[in-house]
Amino acid sequence: MPERSKVARAGFIAGRFGEFPARWNLSQMGQGLQDQLARISRSPFGPSEEELRANLAGEASADAALTLHDAELAAGEFEAVGPEAPRDLTAAAFFDVDNTMVQGASIVHFARGLAARKYFKTSDLVDVAWKQVKFRVTGKESSTDMASGKEKALAFIAGRSTAELAALGEEIYDEIIADKIWPGTRALAQMHLDAGQQVWLVTATPVELAQVIAKRLGLTGALGTVAESVDGTFTGRLVGDILHGLGKAHAVRTLAIREGLNLKRCTAYSDSHNDVPMLSLVGTAVAINPDSDLREVAKNRGWEIRDFRTGRKAAKIGVPTALALGAAGGAVAAAVTRRRDDH
Repeated sequence: MPERSKVARAGFIAGRFGEFPARWNLSQMGQGLQDQLARISRSPFGPSEEELRANLAGEASADAALTLHDAELAAGEFEAVGPEAPRDLTAAAFFDVDNTMVQGASIVHFARGLAARKYFKTSDLVDVAWKQVKFRVTGKESSTDMASGKEKALAFIAGRSTAELAALGEEIYDEIIADKIWPGTRALAQMHLDAGQQVWLVTATPVELAQVIAKRLGLTGALGTVAESVDGTFTGRLVGDILHGLGKAHAVRTLAIREGLNLKRCTAYSDSHNDVPMLSLVGTAVAINPDSDLREVAKNRGWEIRDFRTGRKAAKIGVPTALALGAAGGAVAAAVTRRRDDH
């Protein structure tokens, strides 16, 4: 990954994972955000409150993702497996997590692990699972369910340390989530890694937990929901909102700008119609285990479709041709560049 300048790192403070964006850790952030939202909402020409929250969530996610990745690189926690591929500096892949990289919802798996540790009652786990069932059946997320889930999640983490959440995430990944990774999706991610490209997870799951999944899979990092923290302790407030829909697209766009990526050379994967904004940003979109709405959009737009749930081959072709050619082309280009540099 290209090294960011010292100027780009200004405004960061020390935290559990090394430096962390100071502006996302200020205790005054909550009221400041409310004041900003109120001011914007009075303007008929400005973005809506939903768009503003999505943009804040996306920017915060990109900040956190890059900071966490840099900290783990500095700590030597990412180990290269086999010979390093020639780096393709302008292409990357972005993977949704739930039902795309992981079978089921990662937050439900995490909740199972917490219930086993007596952090909350089994009835709460049933409530979380039921909301996920409704989402999978309808393909749409209820605003009431999302608000309720967000409120319970924030109440759970308020006052807890970021280190505790990360440690729990590592334990629960090893116990539950590791066996629920889709082999087919993991292979696609490895294809991008082998081509020297960055590979990022993009998810509504808290960034600390998403980073654990990325680290365990040997990926570059993760874009996830950012909860405000002060001195390593969660305040119980989000920065912007849950990383979802427009927020995911903004996070990917922000990260691409900061990393010098060409979005036309990038690839995105998801199972959900809610991620169409993210999928529409990149040059190659791939529907993985798609819900009915995304399957229809993918067919209409000529996107690749891969379904690992029943063993069926892709709806269009057996292996995503555009993806394979793009990855191979990037690797060749990087190799040629390296040979020129050697001479």
